[in-house]
Amino acid sequence: MEKVILEVRDLTTKYITRFQENVYAVDHVSLKVEEGKSLGIAGESGCGKSTLALSLMGYYFPPLHYTSGDIIIDGQNISGMKPDDIRKSILGREIAYIPQAAMNALNPTQKVISFVEDVIQAHNPAATKKEIYELARYSFETVGLPAEVLQKYAVELSGGMKQRTVIAVSTILFPKVLIADEPSSALDVTSQKMVIKMLKQLMEKSIIKSMIFITHELPLLYNVT
Repeated sequence: MEKVILEVRDLTTKYITRFQENVYAVDHVSLKVEEGKSLGIAGESGCGKSTLALSLMGYYFPPLHYTSGDIIIDGQNISGMKPDDIRKSILGREIAYIPQAAMNALNPTQKVISFVEDVIQAHNPAATKKEIYELARYSFETVGLPAEVLQKYAVELSGGMKQRTVIAVSTILFPKVLIADEPSSALDVTSQKMVIKMLKQLMEKSIIKSMIFITHELPLLYNVT
């Protein structure tokens, strides 16, 4: 039996409206993800898939609030941890996230290398520019991007290159669990296949240990899980 990387027990999170009403978008969810495996989550728009993804990271912003349950990553229960501790020691390292509309996730006023520096130094303030560059170069070349991309602005990149950039940055710290939230929803069929192939390669190279793939397209899951 493979090692369980992520175990979720009876997780419940809610939105609190401005009228102080509770909306339970994630209601008593339990799941397990084993090392080297992918878990597919499918559902129609608005059913709570992205809310589940955010909840699994244990990093809540109002109006989303944690209610109950456990989120255990590689034996560590992150439920109830302080937001600062989660940001510094959990996000990016233990669990990482590729958001919907990933192509719009880059700051248009920053070069890609500046964005990478912000991500790495948030976890390792002592990292030198040389160390950051070498790590970034490896990560970007792994997803098929030349190191020259690091010196470009988002506007200089094609849609496919932006997608690869976000994937490279999301996995740059070798997370144990990667949550891919509809990473191919805005892409054509050829680009979708490219993204799925790339994510599988990241697992084969142990850059990520396991993956949760969220989509509303069932045929995609057939190629992922």
